[in-house]
Amino acid sequence: MGPLMLDIQGLSLSTQEQAQLAMPAVGGVILFRRNFSDTMQLAQLIKTIRAAAGRPLLIGVDHEGGRVQRFKDGFTHIPAMGKILPFCGGNVLLAKTHCVELGWLMASELLAMDIDISFAPVLDLDICSTVIGDRSFASDAAQVEELASAFISGMGDAGMACTGKHFPGHGSVVADSHIDLPVDNRNKEAIASVDKAVFDALIGDDKVDALMPAHVIYPAFCDKPAGFSPYWLQTILRQELAFDGVIFSDDLGMEGASVAGNFAQRTKAALTAGCDMVLVCNNPDGAAAVLDYLSSDNVSDGLVNSLSSARLTKMLGKAVDDATLKSSARWQGAVELAQAING
Repeated sequence: MGPLMLDIQGLSLSTQEQAQLAMPAVGGVILFRRNFSDTMQLAQLIKTIRAAAGRPLLIGVDHEGGRVQRFKDGFTHIPAMGKILPFCGGNVLLAKTHCVELGWLMASELLAMDIDISFAPVLDLDICSTVIGDRSFASDAAQVEELASAFISGMGDAGMACTGKHFPGHGSVVADSHIDLPVDNRNKEAIASVDKAVFDALIGDDKVDALMPAHVIYPAFCDKPAGFSPYWLQTILRQELAFDGVIFSDDLGMEGASVAGNFAQRTKAALTAGCDMVLVCNNPDGAAAVLDYLSSDNVSDGLVNSLSSARLTKMLGKAVDDATLKSSARWQGAVELAQAING
């Protein structure tokens, strides 16, 4: 499974996109709202994507709930994670049971469409970042750890691997890495004992299948954004925390990634730092440049490696039958719960 996850532009594949999906460097596709009109169209698109690739391919989507849910009609509107604990009146034990059901619901409905992963859950704290906000479970690290762990358990019940984001924490910086390069100027103790503590605990409990590092610089530790930093990805994640899951880059088209250079340079920096797969979204020319780079003779043997491929293969989802799912009492109860939280 190759190290590039790219996107597509419309409701069906163009001839060029079909050719790109057949290239060995491509290991995945991320879907967006522009790729969806209804469930029948989506099912056909996914079938076409898999046929064009002709080999196992990860299909993913940002489907956290709340304001970050790409597909709406035909899917349950999953509430923002930040709504769950207040709905429970601050009762963490009750909120955990709801998180299990919502994680299961979100994952089951995507797996029934043959989508392998949702890039979820957010493990950041709701402190001062407007781009995070109620995407986070809470502002307290211990509560985020407990609620995220429960949500992950629900995803696992459905047969979906989780992706925790954005390591080592995006919630304590105001700037949005989509349009800026955030810098977290706090000292080591503040970062390690608050934001990073959530990741440490869940990795230590073997709850995390994959991680997505933040396009944020933490000068107290390293002068590079986490997703381009061998310190964060190798010294901390692989060595100190013994994390052996997948490391996805955040979108290399974001402004927070521009510090690493052009798209080929960003790709090289992310993969050599320790990412297993890079995402290039909303920039067809950038994706084409990355494909050219990864397909060149002096690169392909070194950056498309068997260890990353094996990790990525473990992220493939378990098949779920849509009719069986939607006739189940668990699905009906979870839908009612989501509707109640949404009000």
